[in-house]
Amino acid sequence: MLDDKVAVLDFGSQYTQLIVRRVREVGVYCEVFGHDVSEDVLRGFGPKSIILTGSPRSTMEESPLKPGEFIWSFGVPILGVCYGMQVMAMCLGGRTGKSEKSEFGYSELSLDVETGQADGGLFKDFPVTSRVWMSHGDEVSQLPAGFSKLAHSQNCCYGAMANVERQLFAVQHHPEVTETATGGVLFENFLLGICGLRATWTPARISQQMIDKAAEELKEGGDVLLGLSGGVDSSVVAVILHRAIGPRLKCVMIDHGLMRSDESKNVVEAFRAASEAGSGMLPEVHVVDAREQFFSALKGVTDPEAKRRIIGREFVEAFDREVVTKYPNVKYLAQGTIYPDVIESAKVGNAALIKTHHNVGGLPEKMKLKLVEPIRMLFKDEVRRVGEILGLPHDFVWRHPFPGPGLAVRILGEVTPERADKLRKADDIFIKELFRAGCYHNISQALAALIPSKAVGVKGDERVYEEMISLRAIHTTDFMTATVVDLPHQLLVNVVRRITNEVPGISRVLYDYTDKPPATIEYE
Repeated sequence: MLDDKVAVLDFGSQYTQLIVRRVREVGVYCEVFGHDVSEDVLRGFGPKSIILTGSPRSTMEESPLKPGEFIWSFGVPILGVCYGMQVMAMCLGGRTGKSEKSEFGYSELSLDVETGQADGGLFKDFPVTSRVWMSHGDEVSQLPAGFSKLAHSQNCCYGAMANVERQLFAVQHHPEVTETATGGVLFENFLLGICGLRATWTPARISQQMIDKAAEELKEGGDVLLGLSGGVDSSVVAVILHRAIGPRLKCVMIDHGLMRSDESKNVVEAFRAASEAGSGMLPEVHVVDAREQFFSALKGVTDPEAKRRIIGREFVEAFDREVVTKYPNVKYLAQGTIYPDVIESAKVGNAALIKTHHNVGGLPEKMKLKLVEPIRMLFKDEVRRVGEILGLPHDFVWRHPFPGPGLAVRILGEVTPERADKLRKADDIFIKELFRAGCYHNISQALAALIPSKAVGVKGDERVYEEMISLRAIHTTDFMTATVVDLPHQLLVNVVRRITNEVPGISRVLYDYTDKPPATIEYE
């Protein structure tokens, strides 16, 4: 059982996931709820603290977003962030209004009180002035009764406020973003100091909880089916379930011809390492060769979304065919759904569905399988740390993200076996050279893409007319924005020479220097 928990009430902020991540980085478990969560649901969760997020909305709207009135007497410390500060002021008798000068970006936060008793310890160990990230056009114009002004910024009179007696705190800036250097300290001060929570959310404890929970959930018997993609999420799920139920776990890997080089072999080797560190047994992995099926369905298709839909459809058909014929005793379907998917599916004003192209979404009704999602409450970095604790190799666990539809989203134009082989070889060279240069783990994601345009080249004293490869390496903390990594010149020279010499049909290699935005990280 988890000891201390925090509830994050989401008002639609683009930074909601970052708040949750910051809290968990402190070592405290938390979950996201809608801003209008009912009292029964919240008390059932049992939080020892509540955080109110920002929002693209305004408290000056005719019907502003507000939490239930019970929140203010819930009996636990509350922290409001940006809109969370404004809605706290509005609900408790203060006033909000349009800022004379909106603040978007860096600003200087200046404290108006000595840290300690006056602010309850929220700004403990803070400098008198600090650089923070602002993003607001509204502000608190009058404090509610019983609140004190704690800080101000260059264009905002009330940069932070508190009613220490009622344990209500709020800041106008965004402590959750990396641009606010003091953000981590503020969350520690609030959670560990003011709230008195214990930092028990650790990888070792998470790992055992996942195994114990899965064993309890699946104790009634029946086999569990897991579709392995070769990615970190499904691989960690496989190890958790294998530790929980042993040979009742059945893993199926659909090889659609769009996987990374030696993917099946790498997954089996990773499982062998994890098995030696734990149970000593390897989970059963059945690899299905469905390459002909997928390439036949993709023939002549160039539209990116059409490719994704076709791959999803063919994956379901291949998976269903294999399950019906080989695994008649399966009662459960396991998926590698992670917490960002869960958050996005329930976000305020966001009707986005959980992506299913890398999980087994949309399976036929006839299968009637119960869903098992052991890591649905974990972020990607937490999944990776759990994987390491469970014995998966470091380089495997910390591999760069790979898209669910595989190389198809990196092949611009028609997807054919020949073009997939070209890209797979080029990608493998790029990744291996990054490892050789010691750069791989300093990059968030690196990839090669196949460009359908051809260029003239010279090979063996002959003119050739061949396709081009585009290389891309980016750094990001949240994959919402990304900046290009300026790789060492000699590294790029080595990669270009190897690709043009070793990959038939490639005469030219480019390096993509476009950030996100305006570009996306992937090509399709």
